[in-house]
Amino acid sequence: MSIRTLRTLIAVHDHKTFSAAADAVYVTHAAVSQQMRGLEESWGVQLFDRSKRTPELTPLGRALVAKARDVVRAYDQMLPSVLGESSVSGEVKLGALPTTLTTLVPSAISMLVKTYPKVHVRLFPGLTNQLMSQLERGALDAALVTRPQLMPPGFEFREIAEEPLQLLASLDTGSDDPFELLAKHPFIRFNREAVVGHMIESWLQRKNIRVNEAMELDSLEAISSMVYANLGVAIAPRRAVQPNNPLPLKRLPLGEDAPIRRLGLAYPQDTARGRVLSELHSICLRSVTIGAFGPSPLATAE
Repeated sequence: MSIRTLRTLIAVHDHKTFSAAADAVYVTHAAVSQQMRGLEESWGVQLFDRSKRTPELTPLGRALVAKARDVVRAYDQMLPSVLGESSVSGEVKLGALPTTLTTLVPSAISMLVKTYPKVHVRLFPGLTNQLMSQLERGALDAALVTRPQLMPPGFEFREIAEEPLQLLASLDTGSDDPFELLAKHPFIRFNREAVVGHMIESWLQRKNIRVNEAMELDSLEAISSMVYANLGVAIAPRRAVQPNNPLPLKRLPLGEDAPIRRLGLAYPQDTARGRVLSELHSICLRSVTIGAFGPSPLATAE
């Protein structure tokens, strides 16, 4: 048994098939099958039910995956725990919301790698619930997400910014009253599978506002473009880090009780990447303080 084999076992659990696991750990399908057979022979147990077309982990196999995660995590923490500050290096698997990919994320990663050239960031876009699930499986080191209503045990959430929701409308619309605009114009909805989409839906219900839904999107750039084309109005977060050239739109506050998205960095409390993630959090806060993505955020990292 080796750490590499345990990583393969975890990959089979997370990716469901030997083929997908092979891609995840960069070996062949045959190598995955051979490693799993070797584990079964070494431990003298049956890890997989092979009576089905796609082999599935047995209950014992799933229980051993949980223990394998602990072993791999402890192994990954050995060197960083000894090196301390000099451990700010290596690969960081970072999840990020689509709404952060053109502003906060490129600004923060640019500053991070300029300060710590030995750090390599692999980026995985997704919605909050998807990213939290990947964090729990150990597939990500950290994720920039909207704070979930309930954080899983053993995970940290360090807030980066508060982003109030606002109404987006074309400059061609004749009113600056968000409630009037919602009543008169088609509604371009933020994906309801996203935490922020659920926040928007809850606010509409609480205000007893009925909308004429036109489309449902999960990209803020796409939503803004549709609003700019005067195809409807939308509700979206007021991003803490602004793009260089935002579209000319009406951005109207929803009132004192407007929902607020709390954006932050989520990661396991026992992570081996604690030092680099602490630096990433600080850099994200710096980007928010600057408030715009452009040359200036990078200059401050000099």
